[in-house]
Amino acid sequence: MTGAPATFARLRARHPRFTYEDYAVERTGDALRLTFSFTMAPDLAFAPTTTLRGIDAERLATIPREGLDGLAFHLGLIELLSYWKTACAPEIVIKAGSLDAGQVEWWRDLVLHGMREFFFVNGIDFHRDDLFTIVTTPRTGRPTARVEPALADAEDLVLVSGGKDSALTLEHLRESGRGVRALFLNPAPAARDVARVAGVERSVVVERTLDPAMLALNAQGYLNGHTPFSAYLAFLGALCAVVHGHRNVIVSNERSCDEPAAHYLGAEVIHQYSKTYRFEALVASYVRRHLAADARFWSLLRPLYELQVVKLFSAHPRQFPVFRSCNRGSKTNAWCGDCAKCLSIYTALYPFVAEEQARAIFGQDLFARADLVPLARSLAGLTETRPLECVGAVDETLAAFHLSHAKAAATGRPLPPVLAWFAADVAPGRPDLGATAARILADWSDRHGVPPAYAEALRARLSRPRG
Repeated sequence: MTGAPATFARLRARHPRFTYEDYAVERTGDALRLTFSFTMAPDLAFAPTTTLRGIDAERLATIPREGLDGLAFHLGLIELLSYWKTACAPEIVIKAGSLDAGQVEWWRDLVLHGMREFFFVNGIDFHRDDLFTIVTTPRTGRPTARVEPALADAEDLVLVSGGKDSALTLEHLRESGRGVRALFLNPAPAARDVARVAGVERSVVVERTLDPAMLALNAQGYLNGHTPFSAYLAFLGALCAVVHGHRNVIVSNERSCDEPAAHYLGAEVIHQYSKTYRFEALVASYVRRHLAADARFWSLLRPLYELQVVKLFSAHPRQFPVFRSCNRGSKTNAWCGDCAKCLSIYTALYPFVAEEQARAIFGQDLFARADLVPLARSLAGLTETRPLECVGAVDETLAAFHLSHAKAAATGRPLPPVLAWFAADVAPGRPDLGATAARILADWSDRHGVPPAYAEALRARLSRPRG
């Protein structure tokens, strides 16, 4: 046994138990600070924090302590995955609060689906019966309960990342006359910028601090990889909705999030599983049943493909200078120009904006980069594994290449390398792509949780002539 599987076996033997010991909720001024206490036998401890800024003291006073505890406890449950994954201890002990048998199964399902990319990258057999067990031995004297106070409809709480998706959601809701409040988590400049450009003046700011001890373990060779970050956002959204009094917590995940990037041990590997419709429906039901009866968690863009999202987004050129969807460049607020996400968005956007606008956004013409052809092949589904990034589904990616090729060919100029590859190696075998593009751009999925009035407004926008 060599490589990651050997490391997995060694670390599990060394660290047989991971325990969610406790959590603390402390109000300091207008901030609410949550501290989580985790241990990993025999000798490791972690204490990450999450801080909500701008708390209304009067509103907070209306929330029963056991309801606030329930929200904090659950945020700790999703937080613990970032620390458990370092060694994948075979036993996860929950002392900080109580879970019934149905809840234990719900969390087990989340780990098996939401951590599948992590298991795939690290060569871990997630089918093994002894992968992990969840043991509940809750402390006494710390009851938790579902929160019942009514939440308001007047203003929607929207998670904002700074990418095209959340930018479109903000622009659409504002133009539809909705009151909007942005929810920022450790906001990058782009997140604040797209909200500002969309005219969103109110916000909730949350600071999440990882324990440096976990980062030190990663540097020492402990296991690392993807965790279901969007699941963290869902539980954070529920907490913020109750604390700040909002019924609707809105995210911006489209239907393309459901497509797998790879297959592993007979199962699909979906990048960011917690952006899928399956998870959205499961967590929305869980939140209503166990945390906040009146809260609603849903994605506005779920009925749409990413290509449709990009087309709608292209009608908001004021966002072009500020939005950023590149993970690699997020720390410098830039597009790296080298990753799958950059090429995917460039390809989808190119048919709907002027060439000079596309180049201005990315700082270069990505189609002119011959070195990106292998990445284009992967995006098009011509390799065993697609990029582990939030990119368009295979058919819509091919449709985007088709539309981009048609636009570039109409100029009469020689095709740039990426589109020349498409014209030579893909287009001849896919004469259906024109029809595929038309179908995708007009499609609407009924697998969503969008409330009727919101769905009607979005569908009307989809069918509206651009101009």
